[in-house]
Amino acid sequence: MTTVLQPATREALAALTERLDAYADGASARDLTTVADELFAVARFLDGERSIQRLLADSSSPEEGRADLVRRLFGQQLSQATLDLVTELARKRWSKARDVVTAAEALARQTAVAIAEKNGSLDEVEDQLFRFGRILGREPELAALLSDTATPVEGRVRLLDSVLGDRVYPVTAMLLREAVRLPRGRHLDVVAEELAELAAARRDRSVAKVRTPVALTPDQESKLADTLGRIYGRTISLQVELDRNLLGGLVVQVGGEVIDGSVAGRLAAARRSLPS
Repeated sequence: MTTVLQPATREALAALTERLDAYADGASARDLTTVADELFAVARFLDGERSIQRLLADSSSPEEGRADLVRRLFGQQLSQATLDLVTELARKRWSKARDVVTAAEALARQTAVAIAEKNGSLDEVEDQLFRFGRILGREPELAALLSDTATPVEGRVRLLDSVLGDRVYPVTAMLLREAVRLPRGRHLDVVAEELAELAAARRDRSVAKVRTPVALTPDQESKLADTLGRIYGRTISLQVELDRNLLGGLVVQVGGEVIDGSVAGRLAAARRSLPS
């Protein structure tokens, strides 16, 4: 489930994201890869250091004092672009200490998605993340092994790599590896779908989750996306899943709204309308 952020944290993260986007617009994919790797490392470090979290989130201490702490901790280890972002993170006001970890991880994910945007793999990355989330949903044993924090993290990453092989883009692998390295009590299948939605949002698109009993042709997908775009007044990205139980028709979910045009759905509605 997506983390619900309090107002101070939402405001701080929005400002940091705007700063990151301004940098990403002029950066190369190689530079963004460095920043993403470093931000993920910062998130993992902060996750294990509760005292540092509290110091960085302590709004009663001077902003520059918190920024100086970041420079002392990371100044020799990070590129200038990453150090600037983390220093600005330290200056912000956070609702609670754990939010500094959430922010560092969110910035790292946004940077990774920006890499896919730069190299033209964003569509494929979104699709791969969505489909991997579905695989984990169908394979609970695999999901449990990847999320088992009682086993060494690098062993879990090796298991993930063996499952992914060379069938996914580097950004997809990066995002999933980091989700395994920093689980934070989240279900990996849910995280994968959230990452797919993040990729879609990078293009200012909404995600429509479509269930269909038969595969849609590219032309059908294009027409459906256009129709949904007219309904919702914004560009729609489709995530299509085969579901033989539907018999016919489609079930479409956009956010919390579900449009059930399936045969199974109509039959269920008819049964409900029959007198008891």
